[in-house]
Amino acid sequence: MLELKNITKNYPVGDGEVQALRGVSVSFRENEFVSILGHSGCGKTTLLNIIGGLDRYTEGDLLIDGVSTKKYRDRDWDTYRNHSIGFVFQTYNLIPHQTVLANVELALTISGVGKKERRRRAKEVLERVGLDDQLNKKPNQLSGGQMQRVAIARALVNNPSILLADEPTGALDTETSVQIMEILKEVAKDRLVIMVTHNPELAEAYSTRIIRLVDGLIKDDTMPFDATDEIAKEKKKVKKPSMSFKTALSLSFRNLMTKKTRTILISFAGSIGIIGIALILSMSNGVQNLINRMESETLSSYPITIERTSVDMSSMMTMGSGTIENDIPRDEDHIYSINVMNGMMDMMISGSKTNNLADFKAYIESGKSDIKELSSAISYIYDTPLNLYRVSDEGKVTQVNPNHFLTDIGMMQESETTGSLVELSPVSMDVWRQLIDNEALLNSQYDVVAGHMPEKYNEVVLIVDEKNQFVDFTLYSLGILDSAEIKNALVSTAAGEKVTLDTGVAAYDFNDIIGLKFKLLTNTEVFAPEGNSWVDKSEDSAYMLSLLSRSEDIEVVGIIRPSEDATVPAMAGTIGYRSDLMAHLISKVNTSPIVVQQQANPDIDVFTGMPFAQQGETRSYTMAEFEAFVQTLEEDQQLQMTGYVEQMRASGLDDDTIATQLMTSMVHSGASTYEKNLQRLGVSDLSNPSAIEIYPVDFEAKDEISKIIASYNKALPEEEQLAYTDYIGLMISSMTTIVNAVSYVLIAFVAVSLIVSSIMIGIITYISVLERTREIGVLRAIGASKRDISRVFNAETLTVGLTAGLFGILITLLLILPINAIIEHLTTLSNVAALPASAAVILVGISMLLTFIAGLIPARIASKKDPVIALRSE
Repeated sequence: MLELKNITKNYPVGDGEVQALRGVSVSFRENEFVSILGHSGCGKTTLLNIIGGLDRYTEGDLLIDGVSTKKYRDRDWDTYRNHSIGFVFQTYNLIPHQTVLANVELALTISGVGKKERRRRAKEVLERVGLDDQLNKKPNQLSGGQMQRVAIARALVNNPSILLADEPTGALDTETSVQIMEILKEVAKDRLVIMVTHNPELAEAYSTRIIRLVDGLIKDDTMPFDATDEIAKEKKKVKKPSMSFKTALSLSFRNLMTKKTRTILISFAGSIGIIGIALILSMSNGVQNLINRMESETLSSYPITIERTSVDMSSMMTMGSGTIENDIPRDEDHIYSINVMNGMMDMMISGSKTNNLADFKAYIESGKSDIKELSSAISYIYDTPLNLYRVSDEGKVTQVNPNHFLTDIGMMQESETTGSLVELSPVSMDVWRQLIDNEALLNSQYDVVAGHMPEKYNEVVLIVDEKNQFVDFTLYSLGILDSAEIKNALVSTAAGEKVTLDTGVAAYDFNDIIGLKFKLLTNTEVFAPEGNSWVDKSEDSAYMLSLLSRSEDIEVVGIIRPSEDATVPAMAGTIGYRSDLMAHLISKVNTSPIVVQQQANPDIDVFTGMPFAQQGETRSYTMAEFEAFVQTLEEDQQLQMTGYVEQMRASGLDDDTIATQLMTSMVHSGASTYEKNLQRLGVSDLSNPSAIEIYPVDFEAKDEISKIIASYNKALPEEEQLAYTDYIGLMISSMTTIVNAVSYVLIAFVAVSLIVSSIMIGIITYISVLERTREIGVLRAIGASKRDISRVFNAETLTVGLTAGLFGILITLLLILPINAIIEHLTTLSNVAALPASAAVILVGISMLLTFIAGLIPARIASKKDPVIALRSE
C-alpha cells in the first residue's frame, strides 16, 4: 500500500525556488493500473520519481505499507527501489554494452540472487514479453518496441510490488504502443502500475484509474482511495541490495571492451612508468646477482682474517687524508709538503697489536655466538712451516715450500715487509695454500678437471683457471722448470746483452702433473744430536738426501678449475692442501725428540746445551768453554771470532775476561730464548692459532660477524681487544650501496612518469563517468547504492591498472632479451638483466594501486550523482 500525504517538492532556481508539487495527497491500491495525465511541467514525472525513491520530497510524507519514509537513509531507499519498484522509461535506458539477458539480470544481480536462479528468472520474464529468442543480442540490435519490452522485463524480473512507467509509449508507433499497453495491463492484474502519459486515449482504454495533475496539484481522480479502508499488511523483511565486486568488474570490463583502442592506448601509456622501473630493477637485480655470485668467491679469497700480530692497515691507508691546514697562508709561488711520516711512524709503533687468538678460538668453538652459522668455513692457521721438497730424477733437490724462487733469482729481497706486501698483492707468491674446510663450497666453486679432490691429508690438487691455465711462476716455484734459466737471463740483461725469452704457451698433459710427489720435512728433522746439543744438518747434502729418502710423500691427485658459476676464482695457480695436513704436521713436530727434550728442560738451550741467558744475568766463561762454542759456528764466523780474540788480547785482557765478554755479547745478541727455540722448531698449539680466517656466507653475514667481534671486544679491556683489518671491506664494501643508490635515483625519475600516467588515468576515468552518467542513473533506479556505483568505477580503474602492469612486465621481458645480448657483446657477461618474479608481481600491484587511487575521486563523483539528473543526461 502506497500513500502520499501533502507532498511538496521545490527546486532551487537561482536565488529562488520553483514548486513542482504543491501538497499532493493520494493513496494507491495494491493492484490497479493508474494513469497520471497532465500537460508538460505539471509535475507528473516528479511525482513518479518521488514514488520510486529517485527523488526526495521537500515536505510531507510518503508512507510505504503504513511506514513513514521521513527517516529513510540512502540504503533504505536503495532496498526499496530494488525490491519494490520497477522502472520503465520512455528512452528505455538499457546499458548498451550488456546483452539483453544481462540487462534483465542486473537487478537480480544487485539483489544477490545466484547465477542459476538469476538466469532462469530472466529467461522466464523475457519469454513473457516475447523476447525469448533475442537473449544474446545487444540493445543496438533491437527495434524500439523490443527495447521497451526489454525495459519492462528488467522492471518485472525482481517481482516488484509497484511498476512505474514514464511515458512508455512516447517513442513508439501506434501498433507498438498498443502492444506495450497490453503488457502493462496484464502486469497490473497482480500489482500496482503507475503510468505517466500524454495520451488520454491510451489512458482511458487501459487504465482502471486516471489522475489529472495541473500545476503540481491533483485536479481530478476517477477512483480515489482512502488508505484507512485497507488493512496494512505486515512488512516483509528483505535483503539489502549489494553489488558484488565480480558484477562491478563485469560491467567495467564490458564497458572497456566497447572502447578497445582507447583502453589499449591508456594501458600502454600507464605501462611506460612500469617498463622504466622494471628495466631498472632488472639491471639492479642482475648486477646484485652478479655481486652475490662474486661474494662467495671473493670471500673465499679474502676472508675476515684475524692475525696474532695485527696492524691497523685501514688507518695507514687513509693517513694524510683531510690533513691539509687550509687556514695557513700560502704563497702561490711555492709548493708545500704535509707531514704524515710522524703519524705513520706512530701508527706502525702503536698500531701493531698482539691478539689473544686462543681465547677467541675457544669462544668460536663454544657456540656462544652465531659465527659458525654465519660462515661457510673457518680456517685456523698455524706458524708451523710446511717444508716441502722435490727430488728430480737426476737427484736434484728443490725446496718448493716455503717458496724462495724470487729470492733465488734476485727479484725480491727476503724480509717481513716484502712478505706482507706480497700477501696483499693480486697474485700471491705463496704457491701452497690451505683449502677451506667447507667441501660443499669447494665443490660448488670448482670442477674436477682430472683426478679427484684430496681425500687424505697427504693428497693435494693443482688449481687452474677457467681456461685450464696457470702461470709459469708455479712451475718454477715447484721445481718443474729450472729457475737458473731466469736467473741467467737477468744477469745477461744486466750486462747489456739482448735476451729473447720464450713467451709462448706451454701445454702439459694431465699426467705430467697428477702423480707428482713432494717430500715433507719438519723443522725438527734437520737437527741431529751431537753431544749435549742439537746441530743443524740442513747444509749437509748427504744427510738431507738420506732424510728425504725416508720422509713422507705428498702427492698431487687432481687438477681442479673454477666452475662456470664462479666469477672470482679463488687460489688459481696454487697447490691446495687439506687442513688435516697441518694438524698432522703439528702433531709430528710436537712429538719429535728435540721438541720433547726442549720442553722437558725449558731452562736449557738444546742448540748449545747451555742455559738460556736471563735478562740482567751475567756469568763467567772460560776460554775452553768459548772455544768449544766457536767450534759449533760456521767457518767464516769462526774466523771472525778468532780475529776478535786477537784484538782483545792485544789490548791486555786475559783469556777468561775475553771469553766472558764475547760469550755474554753473543748470547744476548742472539736473543736465544725458550720461546724462540720452540718457534724455530715449528712448535704450535692447536688451541692457539697464529691466524683465524673466517669465510662469511655473504656480505650481510660478514657485517654480522663484524658486529659479533665488536660485541666480543666490548666485554674485554681495551688492551685485550681484537684488532684486525677488513681488506674486503676496504675494497668493495660500498659496491651494493652504490648500485642501490643509482637504482633509487633512476626509479625516482621514472616514478614521475608513473605518477603522471596515473593522473591521466584518473582524468580518463572521470571522462568515463561523464560518458556513463545515464548508466549510473539506471543502476541507481534498479537499486544500486552509492557504494555500488563507486565499486563499478573502482573496478574499471583496477582493470586498467592490471592491464597496464601486465603490459609493462610483458614489454620489459621482451626488452630484456636485446639488452642482455648487447651487454654480453660488450662485456662478455651473460644474462645480467633479470626481472625477479616478486618484483613483477609487486609492480603490477603498484600499477593497480596507483590507478585505484587516481580513480577514487572520479568514482566518488559518480556515486554522488543525482539519479534523476543522471537519467535525463544524453
